[in-house]
Amino acid sequence: ELEEQLVTKSKTLDELKQSLASNGSAEQTPAAQSFRIAELCEMKDSIVNQVAQLRASMQSVLEQWRAYDEIYAEVSLMTTRYLYCIDQCKPSGEEASLEALKKQVKTLQ
Repeated sequence: ELEEQLVTKSKTLDELKQSLASNGSAEQTPAAQSFRIAELCEMKDSIVNQVAQLRASMQSVLEQWRAYDEIYAEVSLMTTRYLYCIDQCKPSGEEASLEALKKQVKTLQ
């Protein structure tokens, strides 16, 4: 959206250059007009560069978030599996006898 606005402003600036070149202005001298237009062009170029840097930075942040989401999903799945295993390893209401433990081992295998 910001890039689209910059394109629109660039077109407006170009139209202003053409208009001032053809018509001139009684309020300012041609040299003052040229200086002001050059100043505006420099400001526009600076903003375009800043937007390009921002875009690169945002792409990097987006890639990092994607990596985070993938790793988070993996860790969440592993945590769920471990909790399930821990729950399955708990002895059921029976006494922790050798037979009960053997049965539990078979169940887990």
